[in-house]
Amino acid sequence: MPAPLEISDHDDPHMRRLVLVTCRELPVADADQAIIDQGLDDLGERHRVRWVAWDASAVWQHFGLAWIRTPWDYAQRHGEFLAWLDAVEDQVTVVNPVPVLRWNSHKSYLLDLEHAGVAIVPTVMLDRTMPEDLEGVLELQGWGEGVVKPAVSVGAIGASRVSVGAAANVVALAEAARDGDVLVQPYMAGVADGEVSIVLIEGRVSHAVRKVPATGDFRVHTEYGGSVIAHEPTPAELALAEAAVAAVPTDETLLYARVDCVTDDDGQPRLMELELIEPALFLPYAPAGHVERLLRVVIARLDAD
Repeated sequence: MPAPLEISDHDDPHMRRLVLVTCRELPVADADQAIIDQGLDDLGERHRVRWVAWDASAVWQHFGLAWIRTPWDYAQRHGEFLAWLDAVEDQVTVVNPVPVLRWNSHKSYLLDLEHAGVAIVPTVMLDRTMPEDLEGVLELQGWGEGVVKPAVSVGAIGASRVSVGAAANVVALAEAARDGDVLVQPYMAGVADGEVSIVLIEGRVSHAVRKVPATGDFRVHTEYGGSVIAHEPTPAELALAEAAVAAVPTDETLLYARVDCVTDDDGQPRLMELELIEPALFLPYAPAGHVERLLRVVIARLDAD
């Protein structure tokens, strides 16, 4: 077993340090990382920062603040990741707060937000221990087309577009339920025009993008051929983003949040997902000064008593 990661700087052994939590091998490139590093350089704070994989052998109490950034393998190792959160919760201040991360790691949180009055994409949750007929769910809800996806997932892994009468429905449900619970949603035709992602820092809107899928696909991620463009949120989208963040079950101010929404058939935005664990923040699209504001907020939290 490798020795625990130790702090080796000799200039000030009492220096408060920031750890940016990642994973051992990123499945796709992180466009935000270089911008964060450059921003920390510009602020003269890079010497206080380490990027460390969440499952690394590390002495976490040597850090003052753990900013959860890119643990993009957590969904495949959900139980291990939750156990790690339990282990580090008393060793280092984690942002966003650990109870919020646990809650947000399973997409059943969407039903909590719906109960709180947030307009979500209609969602049916299926317990893997009580398998149901996907065809029956679609027919009961009146959804001619739908999307089935794992309740713990990132990057559209395990997601499939389905439709009433399709022979592939059984396979799609089995694939989504391979490791856990499943959610079923109607296929939102508005996704063809793009899924909007709104980034908030400490509850304030920073910037937004629109992620457009490749022709014929429903997945907006660039690894599936999707594209990203800057977006000016509408008043309705801003109201939805603020309502979603306000409904998160915590009294603490969230450091960051990304609200993903799509337009329904009535032209109104509906929450697709609320990303509070490891979202890409689309920092290349942030207006001038907004990355600096984000990093100053992080450093202020690091230095707070």
